[in-house]
Amino acid sequence: MVTYLLKKSYQLKDLKQIKFQDLWGDYGIFTTMWIFGKPAKILFFDSHIKNLILSLKKYQIKKKSLKSDILEIINKNLSKKRKYNHLLRIAINKKIISISLRKRVKPKSNFNLKLVKLKREKPEFKNLKYKKILSYLSKMDNSQSDIALVSNKKLLETGTSNLLFIKDQKFLMPKKDYYEGNTYKFLKRKIKKIIKKDILLKDVNNYDEILLIGSGKGVTSVKTIKEINWRRKNLNKFKVLSKYYQSAVKNCKTYKF
Repeated sequence: MVTYLLKKSYQLKDLKQIKFQDLWGDYGIFTTMWIFGKPAKILFFDSHIKNLILSLKKYQIKKKSLKSDILEIINKNLSKKRKYNHLLRIAINKKIISISLRKRVKPKSNFNLKLVKLKREKPEFKNLKYKKILSYLSKMDNSQSDIALVSNKKLLETGTSNLLFIKDQKFLMPKKDYYEGNTYKFLKRKIKKIIKKDILLKDVNNYDEILLIGSGKGVTSVKTIKEINWRRKNLNKFKVLSKYYQSAVKNCKTYKF
Protein backbone atom coordinates (compact mmCIF):
# COMPACT_ATOMS: atom_id res chain seq x y z
CA MET A 1 0.00 0.00 0.00
CA VAL A 2 1.39 3.41 -1.03
CA THR A 3 1.53 6.02 1.74
CA TYR A 4 1.02 9.62 0.62
CA LEU A 5 2.41 12.70 2.30
CA LEU A 6 -0.21 14.79 0.52
CA LYS A 7 -2.96 14.48 -2.10
CA LYS A 8 -4.75 17.60 -3.34
CA SER A 9 -6.77 18.68 -6.37
CA TYR A 10 -7.63 22.10 -7.76
CA GLN A 11 -9.97 23.39 -10.45
CA LEU A 12 -7.94 24.32 -13.50
CA LYS A 13 -10.01 27.43 -14.27
CA ASP A 14 -9.52 29.23 -10.93
CA LEU A 15 -7.22 27.00 -8.77
CA LYS A 16 -9.96 26.54 -6.19
CA GLN A 17 -9.24 23.43 -4.09
CA ILE A 18 -11.66 20.53 -4.49
CA LYS A 19 -11.87 16.92 -3.29
CA PHE A 20 -8.80 14.96 -4.37
CA GLN A 21 -8.98 13.06 -7.65
CA ASP A 22 -6.00 11.03 -8.85
CA LEU A 23 -7.20 11.37 -12.50
CA TRP A 24 -5.99 7.90 -13.50
CA GLY A 25 -7.77 6.79 -16.65
CA ASP A 26 -8.72 10.34 -17.67
CA TYR A 27 -7.74 12.23 -20.82
CA GLY A 28 -4.70 14.14 -19.70
CA ILE A 29 -0.99 14.18 -18.86
CA PHE A 30 1.14 13.67 -15.76
CA THR A 31 4.76 13.88 -14.73
CA THR A 32 6.59 12.38 -11.76
CA MET A 33 9.66 14.08 -10.27
CA TRP A 34 12.07 13.12 -7.51
CA ILE A 35 12.19 15.71 -4.74
CA PHE A 36 14.89 15.20 -2.13
CA GLY A 37 16.86 16.83 0.64
CA LYS A 38 16.50 19.92 2.83
CA PRO A 39 16.35 22.49 1.40
CA ALA A 40 14.44 20.68 -1.32
CA LYS A 41 15.89 19.83 -4.71
CA ILE A 42 13.89 18.47 -7.66
CA LEU A 43 15.91 16.48 -10.19
CA PHE A 44 15.53 17.64 -13.82
CA PHE A 45 12.75 20.00 -12.71
CA ASP A 46 12.89 22.40 -15.69
CA SER A 47 12.78 19.50 -18.16
CA HIS A 48 9.82 17.92 -16.38
CA ILE A 49 7.80 21.15 -16.48
CA LYS A 50 8.74 21.90 -20.10
CA ASN A 51 7.75 18.43 -21.29
CA LEU A 52 4.53 18.55 -19.25
CA ILE A 53 3.46 21.83 -20.87
CA LEU A 54 4.35 20.64 -24.38
CA SER A 55 2.41 17.40 -23.94
CA LEU A 56 -0.62 19.24 -22.55
CA LYS A 57 -0.67 21.44 -25.65
CA LYS A 58 -0.64 18.33 -27.85
CA TYR A 59 -3.66 17.13 -25.85
CA GLN A 60 -5.37 20.49 -26.42
CA ILE A 61 -5.25 21.34 -22.71
CA LYS A 62 -4.39 25.02 -22.86
CA LYS A 63 -4.44 28.01 -20.54
CA LYS A 64 -2.27 31.13 -20.78
CA SER A 65 -1.25 30.92 -17.15
CA LEU A 66 -0.84 27.13 -17.09
CA LYS A 67 2.87 27.09 -16.25
CA SER A 68 2.54 29.72 -13.51
CA ASP A 69 -0.52 27.90 -12.14
CA ILE A 70 1.43 24.65 -11.90
CA LEU A 71 4.31 26.40 -10.13
CA GLU A 72 1.90 28.12 -7.76
CA ILE A 73 0.35 24.80 -6.73
CA ILE A 74 3.76 23.19 -6.26
CA ASN A 75 4.97 26.10 -4.13
CA LYS A 76 1.78 26.08 -2.08
CA ASN A 77 2.24 22.42 -1.15
CA LEU A 78 5.98 22.13 -0.57
CA SER A 79 7.69 23.09 2.66
CA LYS A 80 11.12 24.69 3.11
CA LYS A 81 11.33 23.04 6.53
CA ARG A 82 10.79 19.41 5.48
CA LYS A 83 13.46 16.95 4.40
CA TYR A 84 12.20 15.12 1.34
CA ASN A 85 12.81 11.81 -0.37
CA HIS A 86 9.56 11.64 -2.29
CA LEU A 87 8.04 11.38 -5.75
CA LEU A 88 6.12 14.51 -6.68
CA ARG A 89 3.35 13.84 -9.19
CA ILE A 90 1.49 16.51 -11.13
CA ALA A 91 -1.53 15.29 -13.13
CA ILE A 92 -3.71 17.50 -15.32
CA ASN A 93 -6.86 17.03 -17.38
CA LYS A 94 -9.11 19.67 -18.95
CA LYS A 95 -10.67 20.64 -15.62
CA ILE A 96 -8.37 19.62 -12.77
CA ILE A 97 -4.78 19.85 -11.55
CA SER A 98 -3.85 17.19 -8.97
CA ILE A 99 -0.68 17.04 -6.91
CA SER A 100 0.57 14.19 -4.73
CA LEU A 101 3.67 13.21 -2.80
CA ARG A 102 4.61 9.64 -1.96
CA LYS A 103 7.74 8.14 -0.44
CA ARG A 104 10.41 7.19 -2.97
CA VAL A 105 11.32 3.53 -2.57
CA LYS A 106 14.94 2.57 -3.20
CA PRO A 107 15.28 -0.38 -5.62
CA LYS A 108 17.05 -3.47 -4.29
CA SER A 109 19.94 -5.31 -5.94
CA ASN A 110 17.84 -8.42 -6.64
CA PHE A 111 15.47 -6.57 -8.99
CA ASN A 112 13.19 -8.72 -11.17
CA LEU A 113 11.07 -7.92 -14.22
CA LYS A 114 7.73 -9.60 -14.81
CA LEU A 115 6.65 -9.83 -18.45
CA VAL A 116 3.17 -8.50 -19.27
CA LYS A 117 1.50 -8.37 -22.69
CA LEU A 118 0.54 -4.71 -22.80
CA LYS A 119 1.24 -1.47 -24.66
CA ARG A 120 0.25 1.91 -23.34
CA GLU A 121 -2.22 4.07 -25.26
CA LYS A 122 -0.29 6.77 -27.15
CA PRO A 123 2.94 5.64 -25.48
CA GLU A 124 4.93 8.64 -26.74
CA PHE A 125 3.06 10.70 -24.12
CA LYS A 126 3.08 10.38 -20.33
CA ASN A 127 -0.70 10.19 -20.38
CA LEU A 128 -3.09 9.16 -17.62
CA LYS A 129 -4.25 5.88 -19.19
CA TYR A 130 -2.44 3.85 -16.54
CA LYS A 131 -5.12 1.86 -14.71
CA LYS A 132 -4.12 -1.51 -16.19
CA ILE A 133 -0.47 -0.93 -15.30
CA LEU A 134 -1.38 0.17 -11.78
CA SER A 135 -3.45 -2.97 -11.29
CA TYR A 136 -0.24 -5.00 -11.75
CA LEU A 137 2.04 -2.69 -9.77
CA SER A 138 -0.32 -2.55 -6.78
CA LYS A 139 0.26 -6.28 -6.23
CA MET A 140 4.05 -6.07 -6.38
CA ASP A 141 6.88 -5.04 -4.11
CA ASN A 142 8.08 -2.06 -6.13
CA SER A 143 11.48 -2.09 -4.41
CA GLN A 144 12.36 -5.34 -6.12
CA SER A 145 10.09 -5.75 -9.13
CA ASP A 146 8.38 -4.01 -12.03
CA ILE A 147 6.45 -5.11 -15.09
CA ALA A 148 8.05 -5.14 -18.55
CA LEU A 149 5.53 -4.25 -21.26
CA VAL A 150 5.61 -6.62 -24.22
CA SER A 151 3.75 -6.03 -27.51
CA ASN A 152 4.16 -8.00 -30.75
CA LYS A 153 6.85 -10.03 -28.97
CA LYS A 154 8.93 -6.88 -28.37
CA LEU A 155 9.96 -5.28 -25.07
CA LEU A 156 9.02 -1.59 -24.89
CA GLU A 157 9.29 -0.08 -21.41
CA THR A 158 8.31 -0.93 -17.83
CA GLY A 159 5.34 0.20 -15.78
CA THR A 160 7.46 3.00 -14.33
CA SER A 161 10.65 3.40 -16.36
CA ASN A 162 12.53 3.28 -19.63
CA LEU A 163 14.56 0.23 -20.57
CA LEU A 164 18.15 0.23 -21.76
CA PHE A 165 19.88 -2.94 -22.97
CA ILE A 166 23.59 -3.75 -23.13
CA LYS A 167 25.28 -6.32 -25.35
CA ASP A 168 29.02 -6.59 -25.98
CA GLN A 169 29.54 -3.20 -24.27
CA LYS A 170 27.05 -1.54 -26.65
CA PHE A 171 23.88 0.29 -25.61
CA LEU A 172 20.58 -0.57 -27.27
CA MET A 173 17.08 0.85 -26.91
CA PRO A 174 13.68 0.01 -28.43
CA LYS A 175 12.79 1.71 -31.72
CA LYS A 176 9.39 3.10 -30.70
CA ASP A 177 6.19 2.74 -28.66
CA TYR A 178 7.46 4.13 -25.37
CA TYR A 179 7.88 7.47 -23.62
CA GLU A 180 11.37 8.91 -23.27
CA GLY A 181 11.60 10.16 -19.68
CA ASN A 182 13.80 13.01 -18.47
CA THR A 183 16.30 10.76 -16.71
CA TYR A 184 16.59 8.73 -19.90
CA LYS A 185 17.19 11.87 -21.99
CA PHE A 186 19.89 13.05 -19.60
CA LEU A 187 21.77 9.75 -19.83
CA LYS A 188 21.38 9.60 -23.62
CA ARG A 189 23.45 12.77 -23.83
CA LYS A 190 26.20 11.07 -21.83
CA ILE A 191 26.33 7.95 -23.99
CA LYS A 192 28.21 8.38 -27.26
CA LYS A 193 26.10 5.96 -29.24
CA ILE A 194 22.83 4.11 -28.65
CA ILE A 195 21.56 1.63 -31.22
CA LYS A 196 17.82 1.73 -31.84
CA LYS A 197 16.32 -1.64 -32.69
CA ASP A 198 13.38 -3.88 -31.91
CA ILE A 199 14.13 -5.67 -28.65
CA LEU A 200 12.64 -9.04 -29.48
CA LEU A 201 11.62 -11.25 -26.60
CA LYS A 202 13.30 -14.25 -28.21
CA ASP A 203 16.64 -12.38 -28.20
CA VAL A 204 16.62 -11.07 -24.64
CA ASN A 205 18.90 -13.81 -23.35
CA ASN A 206 21.64 -12.40 -25.59
CA TYR A 207 21.83 -9.20 -23.53
CA ASP A 208 24.41 -8.82 -20.77
CA GLU A 209 22.63 -6.11 -18.80
CA ILE A 210 19.15 -4.60 -18.65
CA LEU A 211 18.72 -1.24 -16.92
CA LEU A 212 15.66 0.64 -15.70
CA ILE A 213 15.95 4.42 -16.07
CA GLY A 214 13.44 6.78 -14.45
CA SER A 215 12.53 9.28 -11.75
CA GLY A 216 11.50 6.62 -9.27
CA LYS A 217 14.08 3.99 -10.12
CA GLY A 218 17.05 6.22 -10.98
CA VAL A 219 19.42 3.75 -12.61
CA THR A 220 18.48 0.21 -11.60
CA SER A 221 20.09 -3.02 -12.75
CA VAL A 222 17.72 -5.91 -13.46
CA LYS A 223 18.98 -9.15 -11.94
CA THR A 224 16.43 -11.58 -13.39
CA ILE A 225 13.50 -12.10 -15.73
CA LYS A 226 12.29 -15.37 -14.36
CA GLU A 227 9.80 -16.28 -17.11
CA ILE A 228 12.60 -16.58 -19.66
CA ASN A 229 15.44 -17.52 -17.27
CA TRP A 230 17.39 -14.36 -18.00
CA ARG A 231 20.08 -13.31 -15.51
CA ARG A 232 22.43 -10.36 -15.73
CA LYS A 233 25.98 -11.23 -16.68
CA ASN A 234 27.72 -8.18 -15.19
CA LEU A 235 27.23 -4.65 -13.84
CA ASN A 236 29.73 -2.85 -16.07
CA LYS A 237 27.49 -0.27 -17.75
CA PHE A 238 25.28 0.03 -14.69
CA LYS A 239 28.30 1.35 -12.80
CA VAL A 240 29.10 3.83 -15.56
CA LEU A 241 25.59 5.24 -15.81
CA SER A 242 25.20 5.31 -12.03
CA LYS A 243 28.18 7.69 -11.85
CA TYR A 244 26.59 10.02 -14.40
CA TYR A 245 23.31 9.91 -12.52
CA GLN A 246 24.89 10.56 -9.13
CA SER A 247 26.72 13.52 -10.62
CA ALA A 248 23.38 14.98 -11.74
CA VAL A 249 21.97 14.43 -8.24
CA LYS A 250 24.99 16.08 -6.63
CA ASN A 251 24.82 19.09 -8.95
CA CYS A 252 21.06 19.53 -8.75
CA LYS A 253 20.19 23.06 -7.67
CA THR A 254 18.05 23.87 -4.65
CA TYR A 255 14.41 24.44 -5.63
CA LYS A 256 13.45 28.10 -5.63
CA PHE A 257 10.06 28.79 -4.08
